[in-house]
Amino acid sequence: MAVAYFDCFAGAAGDMIVASLLDAGADLDALREEIAKLALGDVHVEADQVRRGSLAGMLFRVHEHHHHHHHHDHGHDHADGHGHKHRHLGDILKLIDDAALAERVAERARRIFRRLAEAEAKVHGTGIEEVHFHEVGAVDSIVDIVSACVAMELLGIEKVFSSPLALGSGTITCAHGEMPAPAPATAQLVVGAAVHSPGIDGEATTPTGAAILTTLAESYGPAPSMRVSAVGFGAGTRETGALPNLLRVFVGELVDDADLDSVVELSANLDDCSGEVLGAAIGRLLSAGCLDAWASPVVMKKSRPGWVLSVLCEPADVAEAEEILFAETTTFGIRRRCCRRAKLRRRHETVETPYGPVRMKLGRRGEREITAAPEFDDCRRAAEAHGVAVREVLAEAEALYRQARALGD
Repeated sequence: MAVAYFDCFAGAAGDMIVASLLDAGADLDALREEIAKLALGDVHVEADQVRRGSLAGMLFRVHEHHHHHHHHDHGHDHADGHGHKHRHLGDILKLIDDAALAERVAERARRIFRRLAEAEAKVHGTGIEEVHFHEVGAVDSIVDIVSACVAMELLGIEKVFSSPLALGSGTITCAHGEMPAPAPATAQLVVGAAVHSPGIDGEATTPTGAAILTTLAESYGPAPSMRVSAVGFGAGTRETGALPNLLRVFVGELVDDADLDSVVELSANLDDCSGEVLGAAIGRLLSAGCLDAWASPVVMKKSRPGWVLSVLCEPADVAEAEEILFAETTTFGIRRRCCRRAKLRRRHETVETPYGPVRMKLGRRGEREITAAPEFDDCRRAAEAHGVAVREVLAEAEALYRQARALGD
């Protein structure tokens, strides 16, 4: 399985992501052919080798309106001043749909823009369809996002991983005036992601870069176990600073093809919640799409018996899960922990039992089947329908599956 790991030691911007993938081997001419499918007028892209500090990297540039240059400064992705058209989410999704791009390219691009719209809407207190995309709706930013998805497809990238995202400090100038770094949209986008502060004055990770990586990355931390086939450096336009203004990408194959992702564990200590309230909170969390929720008994300060209410959720669902915890329980604070998770690849097979069909949940790691277990809900329904104990249906389903496997082998 081909994967990309982005090492954001000095930050990330949309153009830097594209440039790093080109430097790692994505074909520029093939990328140009795909970008030409977008109805964006007179647009041309270039990539050149440059130096940042003592290191070489690729610089990706977008030219529009007869080679009028619009550079993305990794550090001021926001500066407009060129009369860029302000598009809505629907306008951009239509551009993508009408371009007849490869299915995965279009799907990834749509997800990135929707996530960006949600962040902008949250920041400005409006609906996602009402958001004006300002700089991100400009031609060069649309090209950056679509180009990143095209370049990943050209390299056959199936999964994306990232280091913690670098945050800058100080202030930046954007379409809404002077703002703290990171930009409000970037700050919203990194909710649930791991971040670090390398001491960069100004913007380190731009909204475009944050949108791409937080939409596509499955974990934030050390590189996964992988066999590296290429390394690429993408340069930002800023040439000064203690750190070279570069984004590094490692491209290769996972050594272990077990699924990897990043999840967030939320937890809160409660000593004044009833069992009914805890049960209702857990039910609402699970209904909202959280991966799991549970309560563990503890003894708290002043020897009070209490509970730790814990939630496991996707990074993108952290804000909603926290809202539910604050609304449904008495907690005044929620702890947050980012976890890197290895998963077995799952699939289902159905076995025919005397009590009816029962699905078997199978877990594989590489080529080996690690576990096989009957789906409890199927067994419970079958047991109720035939007036037998659930454990009898469970045992029968497992025995029949093992027997079928033995005959198949």
